[in-house]
Parts: sequence; structure tokens; C-alpha cells
Amino acid sequence: MKCANCRDRACYTGKDCTDIAEHIMEVYSDEDIRSLRVSARIESRYYMKKTRIEELIAYAKGMNYTRLGVAFCIGLQEEAETLCGVLSRHFSVFSVCCKVCGIDKSRFDLERLRDNEEVEAMCNPIAQAELLNRDRTDLNIILGLCIGHDIIFTKYSNAPVTTFAVKDRVLAHNPLGALYSAYHLRRLQHL
Repeated sequence: MKCANCRDRACYTGKDCTDIAEHIMEVYSDEDIRSLRVSARIESRYYMKKTRIEELIAYAKGMNYTRLGVAFCIGLQEEAETLCGVLSRHFSVFSVCCKVCGIDKSRFDLERLRDNEEVEAMCNPIAQAELLNRDRTDLNIILGLCIGHDIIFTKYSNAPVTTFAVKDRVLAHNPLGALYSAYHLRRLQHL
């Protein structure tokens, strides 16, 4: 599949250009279909009207979730506090930062940011997932976890995972900025 290069986009109007549609329709569980219904309702009622956080609240309420977890980067502590404050008006909210457990990077022979520090705690996405699993969250939200750490967190989370914001230190956590900028696109062509 190379859908990114397709100019026809006939799937938008119902054309199946694969041979898996019938099989895929059988794969969807009742819970998946419930999620699709809630998502479609949000899209159809609030298209271009609600922010991501408003959609997140609407989705969690539509799914009857009551316990939300936030796995966040310690560098986004203030944003995590604000996000959790907003969400806690509607849900029980649990949060865990990336440096939880304080395990030194030397334990796994990981590269360090600063060689002169005696201890440099590693990010710990498995612990983040495990602690939110213990809190029995219904939905977990990623806020600025590093690339790779977000993948590990998602792998170990018992609850479904959505991303509120991704980490991009250069572009103020807006990775799409690189695709909208001629300067960054030129740099990407030389990687």
C-alpha cells in the first residue's frame, strides 16, 4: 500500500482497493465498534468546533470511562498539571512522570546527556504503564513521551492509549511544523 501517494482517494467514496474489507469487518469487536461510534459522533457533531482536549473529554465520557491515566515527560510537568486539572473536573485522574523509580542510566548502559553527573535517571515507560495498570485506568494519555518510550509505554499499558501531545523539543512539540517549513524540509532531504 502506498496510500500517501494516491491522488484518486476513491476509498473516501466507498471504493475498496484491497482484498481484505470483508475480513476486516469481522475482526472488529463490539468494543471496537463502540469506539468507532463514539468517534464518529464526535467527528460529525463537532468537526472544526472542538479542540483535542475537548474531544478527549467527549470520547472518554462517550465510552463511559471514569479513570484516566496520564503518562508524561518530566519536562512537561506544568502542562501535565494543567491537563490533569482539566480532566479531573470530569474523571478520576492518575499521572506518572517518565523518571519514576529514579533508575540510573548506567543500569542499562544508556547514553547520558551530561557525563559529569553522578546519577542521571532514565525514562521508565514500563514503570509508567505498570503504575497506571495498578490504578486500573480505563484510558491512558501520553503527554510528550520521547520517541521509543511512547512505543514501549503503549506496549505495556493494559488500557487503550491515546496521544495528547508528542515530544518535539525543536518545534515546541509540534512535529508537523517540520513538514510545513521549507527550511526543515530541505534539511530532511539531506539526512
